Amino acid sequence: MFKRIPWLTGAALVIAVLVAVPILSVIWSIFQPGQGNWPHLVETVLPQYIANSLILMAGVTVGVVVFGVGPAWLVVMCQFPGRRIFEWALILPLAVPAYVVAYVYTDFLQAAGPVQTLIRDLTGWTVQEYWFPQIRSLGGAIVIFSAVLMPYTYLLARTAFLEQSVCVLDAASTLGRSHWNRFRTIAIPLARPAIVAGTALALMETLADFGTVAHFGISTFTTGIYRTWFSMGDRVAAAQLSSILLAFVFALLLLERYSRHKARFYQTSRRYQQLKASRLHGLTACGAVVFCAIPLVVGFLAPFLILLWMALTAGHDLFGARYIELTGNSVVLAGVAAVLAVALALLLSYAARIEKSRLTMGANLVAGMGYAIPGSIIAVGILIPVATFDNALSAWLEANFGIKTGLLLTGGIAALIFAYLVRFMAVALQTVQSSFTKITPNMEDASRTLGHGPIFTGVRVHLPILSGGMLTAGLIVFVDVMKELPATLIMRPFNFDTLAIQAYNLAKDERLTQAATPSLVIVACGLVPVLIVSRAIMRSRPGSKAARRPRAPASANPAAVT
Repeated sequence: MFKRIPWLTGAALVIAVLVAVPILSVIWSIFQPGQGNWPHLVETVLPQYIANSLILMAGVTVGVVVFGVGPAWLVVMCQFPGRRIFEWALILPLAVPAYVVAYVYTDFLQAAGPVQTLIRDLTGWTVQEYWFPQIRSLGGAIVIFSAVLMPYTYLLARTAFLEQSVCVLDAASTLGRSHWNRFRTIAIPLARPAIVAGTALALMETLADFGTVAHFGISTFTTGIYRTWFSMGDRVAAAQLSSILLAFVFALLLLERYSRHKARFYQTSRRYQQLKASRLHGLTACGAVVFCAIPLVVGFLAPFLILLWMALTAGHDLFGARYIELTGNSVVLAGVAAVLAVALALLLSYAARIEKSRLTMGANLVAGMGYAIPGSIIAVGILIPVATFDNALSAWLEANFGIKTGLLLTGGIAALIFAYLVRFMAVALQTVQSSFTKITPNMEDASRTLGHGPIFTGVRVHLPILSGGMLTAGLIVFVDVMKELPATLIMRPFNFDTLAIQAYNLAKDERLTQAATPSLVIVACGLVPVLIVSRAIMRSRPGSKAARRPRAPASANPAAVT
């Protein structure tokens, strides 16, 4: 298509190598002499780790697909009461850390909590005389993960539905297809890459979670890695467990790519129009409201109201100097990480699209593998080579110039940002890649016939079309970094805390009412980008009012030649 540009492939390989450094550091630890705990782990707990992880993945898959794709289609293609609120409110669960939701529901639904206390007061029963679902269980973890991680699938599916052409749906309507039939046979296949990408992100987050499963007492790879590393002191056995978790991630990414295979769905029509929403009435409208409200209430509204009540009754001072500092630290880290992650994901995705070589494809695959690795493992994997580099550089400068620098990168902001990029690169990469699949290669062909190179095409053609997907990727990375805990806890500079660290430290000490304050600030910081990005995604669709601007002449706008 275009003449090969080696620098683009080289840049993609450099990014992949940097992202792979902590992973390779963990893998290298496998071959180091251990303490002999691995055979014992294989015989006793490893089968349970695998079984629990598979059950969690299966349950979360059903949850995020049902409550992510369904509401996304309803808010895009249907008119019903509360639709405008649901279209941005369904993103809100992303702003709440899963472990905070777990603490809230545990306190609210336990035997001594207000719900069961009210049941006993009304009926006169004792705890042994009635059955109540156990929230601290595998099923409870599936419900919480599904509710909190549903926005991954919802965001990508909604963006995909917004990008679909009205012409295709109208053609199906003229053939007598029902609303459900059009959704099942046309909209879902067109949005399949985005749906699969969102589900894969949710599953990788499920595999990487520690706080929720640890609080619920569920044995998974992450809890096993923590126990092996910090309780047994066996770094090699922990690295071996991490390698199996890495194999899960690798298999998940391969499955996601295989699901797309060679299938491609492009929008080639130039007749983009405003989406025509069907008005729902009666029981159908009520059903749509209830269906959209379930994940919102479970994943955000109920935990938010409980946290708000706790914060108002016994929380910390929200406007104190301490919380202003914590908020500033969190926002700066999240903003820088989001911008860098989207920029690098765009470079990786564009290199794979233009070069179409095994090197660029492999670079994309490697760059997306860090998301399911626990943040603490990534932190340790980064600290080992970074500390080695700092010590070597300091020794060389002291020997040759008499300058002793100490640790330059270890314990600094740069190393922490690097850990975020390794951890969340897959978030931006999957989102940008799913948006790239909607751009027909005919646009690059048209640009080449007009004498334009890949850089001009990328800036003038691809970037405007990818704006919705890029904004979505930036939002997801921003909110994820805001609530990231393990990597920040290990790698943050001295006396540099974030809202997530404050919330976790208070919650693990069972000071849940105090933990409500930083948790609410995390939610509040996520509200502004949610509103801005949700509006921008709506306006970025071809055919929207904001997108209807006079077109430049074909010679100046290669995207117009299709």
